[in-house]
Amino acid sequence: MRLQPLPAFEDNYIWTLSDADGRAIVVDPGEAGPVIAAADAGLTPVALLLTHHHNDHIGGVDALLARWPDLPVYAPDDPRIPQATARVAGGETFETAGWCFEVLDVPGHTRSHIAFHGHGHLFCGDALFSLGCGRMFEGTPAQMLDSLDRMAVLPPGTLVCCGHEYSRANAAFARAVDPDNAALRHREQEILDMRSVSRPTLPVALAGELDCNPFLRVDAAAVRAAVERHAGTVLADRVDVFAALRRWKDGFRA
Repeated sequence: MRLQPLPAFEDNYIWTLSDADGRAIVVDPGEAGPVIAAADAGLTPVALLLTHHHNDHIGGVDALLARWPDLPVYAPDDPRIPQATARVAGGETFETAGWCFEVLDVPGHTRSHIAFHGHGHLFCGDALFSLGCGRMFEGTPAQMLDSLDRMAVLPPGTLVCCGHEYSRANAAFARAVDPDNAALRHREQEILDMRSVSRPTLPVALAGELDCNPFLRVDAAAVRAAVERHAGTVLADRVDVFAALRRWKDGFRA
């Protein structure tokens, strides 16, 4: 099994997971070019998996279907993704071309966002990033936190495959929130070293995110205290902590 992130646009990743024969599922092809180039080098797409409707995640679907018209397209139940051949939702599992995935509902970034978990990998689009999480364009803090909680209980060895290369900027914010976290300092240095030679910082093990990602650690005393200091008030519950943390990140400049 081979996992490969195909860079797209400025900071997107199109994920491919292929078998020994090069047969691959393709996740969130925002543009067709990188997938076609991979195919010309020997990859054979067998299914498309779409996490949400934003164009930088589905913009290449039509061109890929023009080349491979029989490709199944798995997507959330959202009319903004008209190319879907199968609508899937949280709690369902499906098999395609020998690959089996569990679907998780992870609304917050968008109202219909889903993630795909299988074969030791989590394809989470823009719901979860290394050391961060997605902006809430259509969801509420309670929804987004619930989505993060749902992903956080997956096996700790799960490889988190995010939709964007945001790790370096996220690390700067995470350090502002949790400066005494030794695991976070180690992860930040790892990120800086990888990006200095243009290596992807992803995938990353979920276990490391549980140690370092402040959005997965809103119940940690150090994170809550930092958020309350920044907000200038005592926060009532973990949803309020998460909401204040997300607002802090939205306005953060390193």
